[in-house]
Amino acid sequence: MAITNEAVRKGLRAGLFGCVMTCSVPAVQAATAPGFDVGSANVAVADPSVPRPPGKACTVELFNGFTFRDFSNHPYTYAPPVGCGKSWSKVVLEADFSVTAGRQFDRTASLWLAGANIYFGTTQEPSATVSPSWHVERDVSDFASVLGQPQTGQAILGNIVDGTYTGIISGSARLVFYPANVLAPKVDAPDAVFPLSDGTGGGTVALNTGNDVLSRTLTLPTNVERAYLDVFAQGQGGDEFWYSCVPDALADEAQSCGGGSYREVQVSIDGQQAGVAPVYPWIFTGGIDPYMWRPTPGVQALNFLPYRVDLTPFAALLNDGKPHALAIGVTGANGNFSVTGNLFVYLDRGRKVLTGAVTSNTLQGQAAVASIDNQLTEAAGVVSGSIATRASRSFRVAGYVDTSRGRISTDVNQTVTFRNTQSFTIDPAHYQQGIDQLATVDSTTKTRQGPLGFTVTTQAHFDYPLLASFGYTFDTEGNIVTAPSAVTQGFSRQFSKKLGNLVLYRSDVDNSIDTADTLAFTNGAVTGHSGQRSTQQFRASDNLGSCYGRDVSTTMGVLTTATDGGDCPQGRNRLLWFTHPDGSPDTSRTEDPGIF
Repeated sequence: MAITNEAVRKGLRAGLFGCVMTCSVPAVQAATAPGFDVGSANVAVADPSVPRPPGKACTVELFNGFTFRDFSNHPYTYAPPVGCGKSWSKVVLEADFSVTAGRQFDRTASLWLAGANIYFGTTQEPSATVSPSWHVERDVSDFASVLGQPQTGQAILGNIVDGTYTGIISGSARLVFYPANVLAPKVDAPDAVFPLSDGTGGGTVALNTGNDVLSRTLTLPTNVERAYLDVFAQGQGGDEFWYSCVPDALADEAQSCGGGSYREVQVSIDGQQAGVAPVYPWIFTGGIDPYMWRPTPGVQALNFLPYRVDLTPFAALLNDGKPHALAIGVTGANGNFSVTGNLFVYLDRGRKVLTGAVTSNTLQGQAAVASIDNQLTEAAGVVSGSIATRASRSFRVAGYVDTSRGRISTDVNQTVTFRNTQSFTIDPAHYQQGIDQLATVDSTTKTRQGPLGFTVTTQAHFDYPLLASFGYTFDTEGNIVTAPSAVTQGFSRQFSKKLGNLVLYRSDVDNSIDTADTLAFTNGAVTGHSGQRSTQQFRASDNLGSCYGRDVSTTMGVLTTATDGGDCPQGRNRLLWFTHPDGSPDTSRTEDPGIF
């Protein structure tokens, strides 16, 4: 049998779906959440909008009606809002996109301002009869230092429009400013932002091997008190399905992509290991089987969340007035990882130069290496068994700076784990691959400030689970007949902040989707599909009374139910304006020992 699993996926991604008619089913009667239309084939997600503070807002348009037909960048200009002052409680990026009906791939989209990334995600694929539109929001209050001055920016959304690929993508974006007031005080935003981009006004950098890095040499202010790096690492090209790959030596036997499945972001300062970030297995809306993601895409597919690496223990090193190389690499990269980052720093306004030291770094010298347990066997023309990949590391980084408010010591302890088990059954009539993957982070940060030594402890736990199965059946000539697929994907974060034993803040976020579909083929071409269904469930809560629950279900490409209030008191959603219910990084409410 000459056909391979990788070849099947490449064929599916090559645009076999634009001519397949989208089926419809009668709308299911249900108590529908506001803003949803049961029976619609348009995009429907359970994700919460960004909560807004009280008061009148000001809106600044970044661009309106951009059309993306090629791979040229689309520049725009920005000026601070008029009539909203320079003190804001929150700033929200809003963007709207649409694509005309027809054939088109999913495309990566990113927005940039002053070289810094303010949005990163992908687009929804259209069909021959459905032209989807979608809305994304992001809290960009951390960029307040950039937003106080006129800037230039650009939208990057490469697309091909020709006789074959006909979908035209359009977009608009704006920033919404909420002036600080008595009920919504000024956000505790970083004092400066340093982008890690391609250096041309904004753009990601492609890492094609595990040795490649995105490196930028920065000379920072000499009074950095806290520092955080937000990291994005998105697999593209040969790395789009990285979670389904096996070691090179087993690729032929498993009829799968090589390079292995272990991926992890490494952050370094001047070559010294400084932090680690897990890689989220984002699945694009054309991935595996596009019908699975219509009308509800995978977790975060349209709006990626970065992972925030705490570099505060290295503040004393960064404060020496010398240039330092800050670098991002991806262990296991084997094709193309699209990478970018933003370094956020908080400064001591009472002292121009801070001294201190890095007191511990057990991450330095730890190799990012996975173990492989190969249980594949071949007998009588049948390949079966599993390949298990495991990696785990625990480390401590610690340091202090002497500030105008006394010595601040930061001690970060983390355990990062990765496991991926792939099962295979391959014979002349079937190809079945199953994936059971989980990346986790357990992080505890203790911050001690001042002569009395009050200690604030923050703890965070992240889970990135992925369960997937891809099946192919073949006729006696080796042609694909059916291709059933199923995916269960999630993102969860549990966070707490304590002063001694007193819990100051606790929050939980859980976002998951379960979806499946079966493609039908005739003579190598997709002729239909059956059994499409999906359910997305989003839950968010905290100890201050915030609660959000939404459930969205689809069948055969249309929305069947969308209900609010799941697991919330009285079945009602309630989100306090300063919370981050999507699970995005939230420095102002988490790490600063001097505020709640």
